[in-house]
Amino acid sequence: MESLVKFVQDEFVTRKDLPDFSAGDTITVYYEIKEGSKTRTQFFRGVVIQRRGSGTTETFTIRKMSGSIGVERIFPVNLPALQKIEINKRGRVRRARIFYFRGLTGKKARIKESRH
Repeated sequence: MESLVKFVQDEFVTRKDLPDFSAGDTITVYYEIKEGSKTRTQFFRGVVIQRRGSGTTETFTIRKMSGSIGVERIFPVNLPALQKIEINKRGRVRRARIFYFRGLTGKKARIKESRH
């Protein structure tokens, strides 16, 4: 049964060509918002905290600081409203999920930039 579900997802769900990014990278996600009959593009720039799942159910979490408040947003990879993803900075972290990043403030919250 699971293989049938996977087959249908692979065949009929369109894959977006997203850049290769991982935890610690700073990215900008551009997505479309519909308000009534109007649509507009909004962006969300922050640090990737985690990528989770695989295939069509894959999601990624981004965290940014809005003033002194931390804001996190979870995006599905196959979100139809997702327009593009830009990688601003490649970060070097040792973990796949950097939840400890939530507790850091100031200079401690900096992520080393990778050299590639």
